[in-house]
Amino acid sequence: MEKIKKSKIKIFFDVFYGVIFVALILIAGLVALSALNIPRGLRLYTVQSGSMMPTLPIGSLIISQSQKEYKTGDIITFKSEKDIFVKNPKNTTTHRLVEIKNDKNVISYITKGDANNSPDATPISSDLILGKTVFSIPLLGFPVAFGRTQKGLIVMIVIPATLIIYSELLNIKKEIIKLIAQRKKTKKNEIKNS
Repeated sequence: MEKIKKSKIKIFFDVFYGVIFVALILIAGLVALSALNIPRGLRLYTVQSGSMMPTLPIGSLIISQSQKEYKTGDIITFKSEKDIFVKNPKNTTTHRLVEIKNDKNVISYITKGDANNSPDATPISSDLILGKTVFSIPLLGFPVAFGRTQKGLIVMIVIPATLIIYSELLNIKKEIIKLIAQRKKTKKNEIKNS
């Protein structure tokens, strides 16, 4: 009975360890992807405000892809004028494209958050647009945003490393116990045969 109880506890901890480890690896991978340029113009962003509620709830992870042209109704992510030469700006905005203006062959875009009462005050130029939202996953942005902080990076490294070290120490302990038991058995056999 005691052996069955220990076995169930071990299975529980093995499953728990596996789930935590896979979740941390997934989140760490998403954090890495959000900091890098993914092929085909794809980029990951985290929704930080409620301006696009209910379409994009706070904490959503969005996948944005650069397009050759944008249409009214597209949800686009763009950077501010001060970050025009920054390839991966820290602060971006994701709003719906509500109007396209063409003034003397100069195209500008008017955007608006779905939850906002009025359009954004400043039109944006095409060189500020980072991409169109092609996919979103609610709530997954929270751990990714946390992973991009200094504390989050520490957690993403320290917890998996601790779990791996603990697991390996348990494996080493088991092997040592097996080795000791095998040596005792060998000594007993030697004593019997002498």
